[in-house]
Amino acid sequence: MLNKKTKAVITFLILVCFSQVKAQDRVPFDKGEKYIIAKVSLTNKISFNEQTVITFAGLEKGQTITVPGEEISSAIKKLGKLGLFDEISFYINKIENDSIYLDLDIKELPKLNEVKFVGVKKNKVDALIKDNSLTQGKVVNENLITTTKNYIENKYKKDGYFNTKVNINTIVDTTGTNQVNMLVSIDKGEKIKIYEIDFIGNTKVSDKTLRKAMKDTKQKNFIRIFKASKFIKSKYKEDLEKVIASYKEKGYRDARIISDSVKYNKDKNALSIKVNVEEGNKYYFGDIKFLGNTVYPDHFLSRIIGVKKGETYNGVLLEKRIADKSKPDGEDITNLYQNNGYLFSNINAVEVKTVNDTIDFEIRINEGPLAYFNKITVVGNDKTNDRVIYRELRTKPGEKYSKELLVRTIREIGQLGFFDPEAIDPKFKNVDAGAGTVDIEYNLVEKGSSQIELQGGYGGGGFIGTLGLSFNNFSARNLLNKQAYKPLPMGDGQKVSLRLQASTYFQTYSLSFSEPWFGQKKPVQFSTSLSYSKQYLTNYYSGSSNSVDKDKSFNILTLTVGLAKRLTVPDDFFVLSQSISYQHYDLNNYNTGLFTFGNGTSRNVAYTVGITRNNKGVNPIFPTYGSEFSLTGKFSLPYSLINGVNYATLGDQKENKYIYDGTSYEGTNGEIVSPGDYVEAIPSSKNPTPNKVNSSEGAAADPSKVDQKKFNWLEYYKIKFKADWYTKIYGKLVLRTLTEFGFLGAYNQDRGLIPFERFYVGGDGMANYSMDGRETIQLRGYQNNSLTPIIEDKTDSRFGQQIGATVYNKFSMELRYPITLKAAASIYALGFLEAGNSFADFNTYNPFALKRSAGVGLRIFMPAFGLLGIDFGHGFDAATGQTDMSGWQTHFIIGQQF
Repeated sequence: MLNKKTKAVITFLILVCFSQVKAQDRVPFDKGEKYIIAKVSLTNKISFNEQTVITFAGLEKGQTITVPGEEISSAIKKLGKLGLFDEISFYINKIENDSIYLDLDIKELPKLNEVKFVGVKKNKVDALIKDNSLTQGKVVNENLITTTKNYIENKYKKDGYFNTKVNINTIVDTTGTNQVNMLVSIDKGEKIKIYEIDFIGNTKVSDKTLRKAMKDTKQKNFIRIFKASKFIKSKYKEDLEKVIASYKEKGYRDARIISDSVKYNKDKNALSIKVNVEEGNKYYFGDIKFLGNTVYPDHFLSRIIGVKKGETYNGVLLEKRIADKSKPDGEDITNLYQNNGYLFSNINAVEVKTVNDTIDFEIRINEGPLAYFNKITVVGNDKTNDRVIYRELRTKPGEKYSKELLVRTIREIGQLGFFDPEAIDPKFKNVDAGAGTVDIEYNLVEKGSSQIELQGGYGGGGFIGTLGLSFNNFSARNLLNKQAYKPLPMGDGQKVSLRLQASTYFQTYSLSFSEPWFGQKKPVQFSTSLSYSKQYLTNYYSGSSNSVDKDKSFNILTLTVGLAKRLTVPDDFFVLSQSISYQHYDLNNYNTGLFTFGNGTSRNVAYTVGITRNNKGVNPIFPTYGSEFSLTGKFSLPYSLINGVNYATLGDQKENKYIYDGTSYEGTNGEIVSPGDYVEAIPSSKNPTPNKVNSSEGAAADPSKVDQKKFNWLEYYKIKFKADWYTKIYGKLVLRTLTEFGFLGAYNQDRGLIPFERFYVGGDGMANYSMDGRETIQLRGYQNNSLTPIIEDKTDSRFGQQIGATVYNKFSMELRYPITLKAAASIYALGFLEAGNSFADFNTYNPFALKRSAGVGLRIFMPAFGLLGIDFGHGFDAATGQTDMSGWQTHFIIGQQF
């Protein structure tokens, strides 16, 4: 748009420009004369190419123009629309015969050097610069200044700052040529809230009910947490419609808003809203008939509508039963037809008769022809191979159209983890009702799937360092293809993970690989892993690295191979998984807790079977619906049934008797006890000088020898159950509810419960360096493993040491709200309530003896680093062996979820 100065120049030139030439070149004003342009020259220096400017003005050498005429005026307008120049003037230099020489005098608008913001936080500046494109070199004109000012004011108004004032000044930059610096001063003032929402004319429905119907326009209430009081005009208009919808839900079909007003109270610095309503009469449903339905009978459709004659009229419910726009997989008549091929169906509810307070309806159904998927394509997968995506698609060419399959496909693609689940967009193309076909094009946005875990932390009295690499879209078949290394062969959906973790008292190395479509024909996942860990005996609670004894160690070698198959019955959300694992435990002078045998080996061969149903969606990082149920069992071989060993009498056998190896002492009976003698009991604080016995028959059994034989080959079974639900509460707010249960049992009670594979409850799960086969169960608000059973016998030399739990349960409720779900980083905040506990055996198990906690947290998922987070939890109860409540605890989350 041309400014006033430019317009004045144009007007002046058109009227009197010819008076500025010599008398002999004067142009008559009574009518325009035609001339041929001989040359157009710029009279001042600009940063743009001279010929480019002249060409864009539409004036060329040899062109015939009329002076005065439209050509000059049009040239000025064209240059003005560029928004690059401030003053544009054409002058006649000279006229020779029918040739004219023109001079173009233009003043170039300044360019932006730098911009500074005053009155806003530093972390907000970059977003304002980006949103308004205030980049260096940007041409500064009145339009830029006006649009920037309006954008900032409107932005703050949306957040309730209605008195926001923005002042933009430009200052000439003396260090550059034709540059200016921009200073943006923002005074957002105080946030203006709504102190009153008053309804007039309502006698049937209360003010409180109507205010509740307004989801985004709320009056001030200090109790409300998740919805602030602020006025946004567009949301306010939507809320007025929701007020009418609230009336329709209660039978008042004719309810309407007569008038409404929004006034600013200067004294209270707040808004007052008054809404004048007319309620009308209350109505009831009459007869509901179906017309045009040939596929489904009336009684079947009536069950879906769920409305009976004589019930209070509810227009909102009727609309949802016809087509629920809030749920893509809603149980309504439209989805019923669309899930069975009737893409072109059209269903409307029509009022046909109103008698007194009763309304009769006709549900008019135009079923249309059956539709079939024709061409199915995928675009946007730059790294992932087509076959990895196509094998997950539920929409197949030639099959009957189904909206349900379309929604399921979106979920399956999102669950792959290779694409931004929020950006999956199925586009309908070539929709042909005549042919009964439709093409679907899935538009995807690839995101980084590989992750690096590099962390250092303090735990268990020392520094822990971790390096992890995870390639979640690996391609093993291209390992020998040099061209596929970018930097590694990717695109086949396989996963390779390498993890190294070490500190002064432990080391662990692990490598795993999984192929989700083993054999490439069916969804059967093959997985294998290999790990090795070495742990030194240490006192975790001393807080000193000097407590580590590297002469006492515990080594574990683990190998696992598994298969997981997607089932079709009861439905294809079920997965049956099976695996076989082997663990070799090697103890070298490692006496602590349950390990009565400090020297020796144990072997663990186990078969694990589990069934899982998972229909969470769409985003695996932030599910908004669905659930996951899993039941797993881990079983060793029942060795005691086949090896012929009587484990009840192991302590009676001579080779398992305790032989004294300390210094000589005099027993209570006066006999001297020397090294190598049998004794009646093992020396302890209760009985430090047990008497000598002359034969092994009356001698005490050695627990380490007995346990070494009991647990040479581990015999046990382990059952775990987990249920995880996700429910959208309101808007983007999601409720997650979780329950877990675990039990470790023994086939042979004489053999007893194994000291491995136990549950350690409490904390954030980061203390998994104690690799004695334990399973860490996180429970926030308490220190790591602090809710685990301990040895409570004060006469036992191992008093206070953790022995692990054989049974536990846990319950959790979590409210989640997404801050951003972009592919570069997904961030959400959460608040939680948790309760759980663990028990030494089933006899002491009490599902109601729970340790409770509550808190808040934050999660950040970045494709390159995985899931990161922090939680602040408050434990309301005392940890095991303690008397004071746990209080506030800080938990750092890396790579795992609760």
